[in-house]
Amino acid sequence: MRLHDLIEFNGRNQPEATALRDGDRSLSFGELLTMSRSVADALVTAGLGPGDRYGVLAGNHLEYFACYLGAAMANVVTVPLNPRLAPAEWEYIIDDAGCRLIVVRNELIEPFLTIRDALPMVETCVAIGDVPESWTAWHTWLAAAPERPANTVAIDPSDATVQMYTSGTTGRPKGAILTHGSLTASMAQNLAPLTEGATGCTHIVAPLAHIGSALAGMQNLFAGGSVYVQEHFDFDEVARILDEEGVNRTMLVPAMIQALLVMVPGIEEREFADLDQIGYGAAPIAAATLHKAMEVFGCEFVQGFGQTESSGGVTLLTRADHRRALDGHEHLLRSAGRPCFGTDVRVVDPDGNDCAVGEVGHIIARGPQLMAGYWNLPEATAEALRDGWLYLGDAGTFDDEGYLYVKDRIKDMVVSGGENVYPAEVEQVLFGHPAVADAAVIGVPDDTWGEAVKACVVRREGADVTETELIDFCRTKIAGFKVPKSVDWHDELPRNASMKVLKTELRAPYWADHDRSVG
Repeated sequence: MRLHDLIEFNGRNQPEATALRDGDRSLSFGELLTMSRSVADALVTAGLGPGDRYGVLAGNHLEYFACYLGAAMANVVTVPLNPRLAPAEWEYIIDDAGCRLIVVRNELIEPFLTIRDALPMVETCVAIGDVPESWTAWHTWLAAAPERPANTVAIDPSDATVQMYTSGTTGRPKGAILTHGSLTASMAQNLAPLTEGATGCTHIVAPLAHIGSALAGMQNLFAGGSVYVQEHFDFDEVARILDEEGVNRTMLVPAMIQALLVMVPGIEEREFADLDQIGYGAAPIAAATLHKAMEVFGCEFVQGFGQTESSGGVTLLTRADHRRALDGHEHLLRSAGRPCFGTDVRVVDPDGNDCAVGEVGHIIARGPQLMAGYWNLPEATAEALRDGWLYLGDAGTFDDEGYLYVKDRIKDMVVSGGENVYPAEVEQVLFGHPAVADAAVIGVPDDTWGEAVKACVVRREGADVTETELIDFCRTKIAGFKVPKSVDWHDELPRNASMKVLKTELRAPYWADHDRSVG
């Protein structure tokens, strides 16, 4: 199946039904199909053909879906550019992908102009909104392209359709090549377990340049439901939309859930009557935060675990799993669930052998949703994809029921006195303290142990806790070698555009005078 098949089918069969809305505007499935076909015609008229790349630089908006779907119809590859990145980072991605055309939305045109002269390969700039000199207006661009018969371009499910760049917490971002087949497989895998609430309205607020939000939106359109598009994360507005706009599901990252619970006054008093499900992923969530969220929102929860290279999830902690957790099996809230439909997941040692139950190893996965590889990086591709298996870079373990527990990123592991400490486990404990709003754990140099565990903590507003109190709290929850030896206080933690904590920045001052950044 191809990515655009979803809009071709629903555009024909329910053209009047609402596909997208954002509070001020809406598009029916018929209108979205028409706009997507116009994007395809315009790309072909601009000289782009199979395998060519074009960039989309925009916040969340209705046209973004037409950009994805129209490019798919023309067999052109969409390169989504995260609006939260710096212009220099956009420049790197556009240059690396070889984008010949860029679509830029109004509020991002000014910062984009600071790098425009450094991008000679970009032949055409299309503006949604105010139009700079020598640029083309979005509506003019679409209207000027002659209409071509639908399905005139031969497209195979193995063809690339999206090139999405990884968040780059440890170096330059890499372009993960996602095919029609990998994306549609991921959508089907996530729909398979949803026997309840499979359509309705899905709310999207995380950037549509991210795999999780893009797939959540596409998945609901695929099922014939609608998508409520919120341009950027504002916790008060998110709470209002979930409470008042008839939204049935949303997809959030844990930092967003935490912000809603901490920052929205009176959130416990809202009803969220239509809200049926919150999906979460992209980072570990503290059990205490999840418990609180389940109380406040009163809806079902689903967790997906995966990455851009796997077109989203490889495991799923289902609605039923969350209900079971509340029914006396609370340990499941620390799990990433079990493999998705049609996916094999293993935990292996450095030699590629399966680890025993409870033994920590490298998480690897195999399934139809995997990327084709990294753009122009054969060595990185060979390291990530081995004999059909994707090596995720995460450490984890299975229990005797086949639930996967993610311990941490392989590179984030702290080795203290010969013992492996996985920061995510310590962070879970820290989040259990009522005075902690945000936390990250890193390893810092230690003459005795090689590395020592350090907690970087943001206090809740108005809360007061000392270093000694927090360390003593941890000591009652985890083994002594895992307990932080020290605590640093922060106003906020540095995060990348995917809301992941930049531990490289937190570690850097402590390792500046060392030859390497491990003990």
